[in-house]
Amino acid sequence: MPLHPAPRRRPTARRLLAAPAGVVTGLLVTGLLTASAQAQSRTDTSPGPDAPTGTVARTVGDARFEPGPCPRTPEPIQALDKARCGTLTVPENRAAPNGRTIELGVAIVPAASDHPKPDPIVWLAGGPGDDAVGEAKMAIDGGLNRDRDVIFMSQRGTYSADPDLLCPNIDEFNARAVGLVSGAPSTERLHVEATKACRDRLAARGIDLAAYNDTESAADYEDLRKALDIEQWNLFGISYGTHLALVYMRLHPEGLRSVGIDGILPPSRSGSAGTWSSARQGFDGLFKACAEQPACNKRYPNLSATFDRLVRELEAKPVTTTVTLPGSDKPVKVVLDGGALVNWMTSATHVAPQVPAALDELAHGKPQRIAQQWAGGKLSPQAVGRVAHGLVYGVFCSEWTPYESQEEALRGGQQAFPSFPRTVQAEAPQLGFLRPDCAAWNVPPASPSIRDVTRGDIPTLALSGGFDSQTGADNGPYVARTLDKAKVVTVPYEPHVVFATSECAQEITVSFFDDPAAPNTECLKTLRAPEFEIGP
Repeated sequence: MPLHPAPRRRPTARRLLAAPAGVVTGLLVTGLLTASAQAQSRTDTSPGPDAPTGTVARTVGDARFEPGPCPRTPEPIQALDKARCGTLTVPENRAAPNGRTIELGVAIVPAASDHPKPDPIVWLAGGPGDDAVGEAKMAIDGGLNRDRDVIFMSQRGTYSADPDLLCPNIDEFNARAVGLVSGAPSTERLHVEATKACRDRLAARGIDLAAYNDTESAADYEDLRKALDIEQWNLFGISYGTHLALVYMRLHPEGLRSVGIDGILPPSRSGSAGTWSSARQGFDGLFKACAEQPACNKRYPNLSATFDRLVRELEAKPVTTTVTLPGSDKPVKVVLDGGALVNWMTSATHVAPQVPAALDELAHGKPQRIAQQWAGGKLSPQAVGRVAHGLVYGVFCSEWTPYESQEEALRGGQQAFPSFPRTVQAEAPQLGFLRPDCAAWNVPPASPSIRDVTRGDIPTLALSGGFDSQTGADNGPYVARTLDKAKVVTVPYEPHVVFATSECAQEITVSFFDDPAAPNTECLKTLRAPEFEIGP
């Protein structure tokens, strides 16, 4: 369900998965301050005004930052070794002033420069449901902390937050579902049962599921800025983090110097129809690159038509095969139907050089490569217990489904892929069973304003990938229409979240934060299409 990318082409890059954690221990837990009496109060125990950001306990309004140990991550992250860490305590629901509080893990990685700029960069993670602290390696490997501190805070509900809203049972069902027909009514029933079981478990813990959304999260980040006593900072959001960034820009623009968004998901057009449009753009970008490469075009002519035919054939008659995954000798049953092939393709743009050969193999009765990749993503240890599905459904079910009818969602599939069977068109990639899941999750709709476009003159870098099949490249020009100082950059031949896969994108991003008015895009001139694998 979350819009995190598949494994990257470069071995040093990470998936956009949430970092497992738990509650940061040893930190002072504070109650809510009474807003009416202490809205502007500040406690400062620093040894002096020049103490590094994040080393001072401060209270502002209803939020409190307390220095302490770094949040826990699933694997050690060297970038956090020198980080200044702690927790931000905020209200779970700001409409309930006497309600419970929650804690969000914070890690501040210092700038590599001896003379850092005063305005740090805040990293907004993908998902929804991924943990920003677990993405620190990606950010630092990309040079984001060259001249500025980079701040990572676990969005509410994610793994290093307390409480976390993880649903391992949903992840475990998704792993088992690779052996089921993806669009079957029986699969839908089991999927919704898993969703409801998690909802019931979280609600039994007293969690206010309606409080896990973009509006509350944006307020959390604004509270962090004030608690850290930062006059201005910069945002850099990836994938779903761009959705949150655009909401933050609209609700709290006063503290923003600049904003970078990569893999853009505008709240104003989010939903199944937009997901189908993005898939069409990403697939077509890859097919076009193959057609323009003589060897690929000769060996795999009319690749788009081949893909469309395979979707129709598999939806009518699914293929069942068995694969063995790396690190295991246990055979795994995999069922490939039309919906499964579309979902595989949405992630497979991350391994674009293999796609033509893999589709050709499937067309000639050899489904093993696609089946292994499809199952490998679901059965990976990293796919279980890291994504905060409570935040996933908190966003989707309050901000997306109430503002897109079932007919509009279906029409999006029909317009993007008119030759697909209706059963495939009805379930957008990565959003399967969204409506029945949201009915089970049962949270109220967000204010209609959540769908407003973001307007203003905050300098913004709008980055996209030419092969992005999860958030189409046309979202860059779309958001730039109402952002007066937006720079739109599409990095060709790259999949979703170009910062993770492209050194050129990293150079552009770092140069943008140096000078938001004139990012250096010269490296785009050197980029070439990948050499597609040519089979026998």
